[in-house]
Amino acid sequence: MDIIEEKFPHYDPAGQEMVRKAYEIASRALAEDKRSDGSPFIGHPMGVALIASDEIALPAECVAAVFLHETQRMHPDADIRQEPFSHDIYTMVDGLNKISTIKPKDTRLEAENYKKLIVQYSTDPRVAVLKIADRLEVMRHLDMFPKSSRENKILETLMLYIPLAHQLGLYNIKSEMENIYFRFAEPEQYRAITNSLKATEKDRIELTAQFIEPLKKKLSDAGIRYKLKIRTKTAWSIWKKMQKQKVDFDGVYDVFAIRFIIDCDGGHEEELDLCWKVYSFVTEEYTPDMNRYRDWLTNPKPNGYESLHITVSNREGANIEVQIRTKRMDDEAENGHASHWSYKGIKHDEMMDRWLLSVRNTLEHPGLVKDEDIPLPPSREIFVFTPTGELKILPAGASILDFAFMIHTGIGSRCTGGKINGKVVPIKETLKTGDVVEILTSKNQHPTSSWLAAVVTSKARTKIRQLLNEDEYKKAASGKELLSRRLKNWKLTLKDELLHDIMKKLKYPTVNSFYAAVGDETIDVNTIKTYLLDHIKQQQNTENTTEITHDAWTGEREQAGSDDILVLNAKDLKGLDYKMAKCCHPVYGDNVFGFVTRTEGIKIHRMSCPNASRLIAAYPYRIQKVRWADTPSSGNFQAGLRITAGMETQVINQIMDIVGSFKASVRSFSVSENARNSTYDITLKIAVPSHLELDKVISQIRLLKNVIKINRS
Repeated sequence: MDIIEEKFPHYDPAGQEMVRKAYEIASRALAEDKRSDGSPFIGHPMGVALIASDEIALPAECVAAVFLHETQRMHPDADIRQEPFSHDIYTMVDGLNKISTIKPKDTRLEAENYKKLIVQYSTDPRVAVLKIADRLEVMRHLDMFPKSSRENKILETLMLYIPLAHQLGLYNIKSEMENIYFRFAEPEQYRAITNSLKATEKDRIELTAQFIEPLKKKLSDAGIRYKLKIRTKTAWSIWKKMQKQKVDFDGVYDVFAIRFIIDCDGGHEEELDLCWKVYSFVTEEYTPDMNRYRDWLTNPKPNGYESLHITVSNREGANIEVQIRTKRMDDEAENGHASHWSYKGIKHDEMMDRWLLSVRNTLEHPGLVKDEDIPLPPSREIFVFTPTGELKILPAGASILDFAFMIHTGIGSRCTGGKINGKVVPIKETLKTGDVVEILTSKNQHPTSSWLAAVVTSKARTKIRQLLNEDEYKKAASGKELLSRRLKNWKLTLKDELLHDIMKKLKYPTVNSFYAAVGDETIDVNTIKTYLLDHIKQQQNTENTTEITHDAWTGEREQAGSDDILVLNAKDLKGLDYKMAKCCHPVYGDNVFGFVTRTEGIKIHRMSCPNASRLIAAYPYRIQKVRWADTPSSGNFQAGLRITAGMETQVINQIMDIVGSFKASVRSFSVSENARNSTYDITLKIAVPSHLELDKVISQIRLLKNVIKINRS
């Protein structure tokens, strides 16, 4: 009998031959390799293979994958395809190889992310199970490792492999790893609890016999069929409960627990009836502690968990925890939505739940679960590493540029490309799980609008837009300053109405984009000069140079010869021009009055104008009642806004976005910093068709988080 027949007698001849071929490849490749204690390294894969075979009952393919994986992990150039193994075996080897490259930088902080990475590498669900078997073998031989290595392994085991084993339902393996961790992490406490368990073992055996005996007859006489599960908590579980409840060993009531699992072929009502019958038998025989009574039959937990829990004491005062449920309830608690690991608070999502359940099905029913029935691990995320080994999670489809902005906005803004696993790639290159990514930068690099198409993360997209806007503002400031100097030299002025006309003609939607084009010389300033000179020629013989005149209005007239703004009780003044007062900038719909000037016709003021009180008191004979036409004109009115906001860069973009979302357009925009108050003082002039649209803009700006105050000017 060779070693394979001896170690794996339960496999059929074909399975043994498969394992033998893999073992021979490993034996040759690992012949000179030693473990930390000097023993042959082949002992490690053999130990893992025996755990997979004997303790988890995995098939021969999994055992073969273990030997091939360890061969390739220790000797990457080794030829593991000397024999024709199946595609499934090579898939498992590839997954195990990838998991072995994970070197957690900070297990305590990134445990959930590293656990997800292990799951994602496990395209064959048995890979994660084999990795847990591998870790159990390592933990069983933890004494052979140096102290520093040992400490890293026990922390990884606690944060990654114990929770994963629990999720997969490998409770015996989980408990053993917990106890090994406890033995090394807290040796004194471990000895105290294990010694206490040994000292009380005889008492528990006697207590079990005493507890069950009177209940057996009652249950039998009632025709209740049941299965009894008895378990003693592990030392680690006891220690955690002692810490949580701040009690000593004797204060942990559920060190010892008995679970009644009742057979029931009927419906839910019959299930409840049988559970309550068992409960009544138990509480008739023993004294219940109602402070520890939990009824999750009448009111199941939110995750669907159903059971009755009660702690009882016998005549000698010994405490025993009793759980009562039907087989269906137990199956739901162990395997379904309300599985044990669900209600213990371990984080998970729906896709991972389905995948983990498929692993359990694979373990419980080997050979019966078809490949197409096993959902792949979650694919909505990818896991990549920095050159120093930090784990970063990005959405699927993320690029080099996404990664750069995740690291830091400054790095993203100067990104020229990157290296993936040492190979230079452009900024649009897509990343995949396991990549080691390095970002290349240049101080001369600047974002462009094309970058928006190269990213998928909202953070990168937001930062790129913000940087583009900031760049536009800088160019706009430069362009405004340049044009202002030229206009001064030419002795020309650019009024708001003319600015709007030039923008419309040159197809620039905002003032900022217009001035930015001047700043980067997309617009030649001489083009603006030519336009202004042409306009002056056209206006030389026209006296109507007001901002808004009769000719600019197209609304309905109340009667022949009247205007959109009607002058009431002043029939002889209808031929006069009028214009909007610059001190208060009236807008269609505002409460207004007219003031007859000596040389400029009628000026329209808001009733809330700062000058209104003085004009009405000093010149009552010049005040005219006016009202707006019944329908607004197609023209726009200029309104001024003064805004005080917290010194946050994004508030400027937010204000501009709000203006653009209504029937309004920016005519001028200036910002000054008030360092003393750490605020921005913003002056904004916009064009709106009516006071209703203006009110919408003001109300939305007022709602912004960083806006402190907003007023019309």
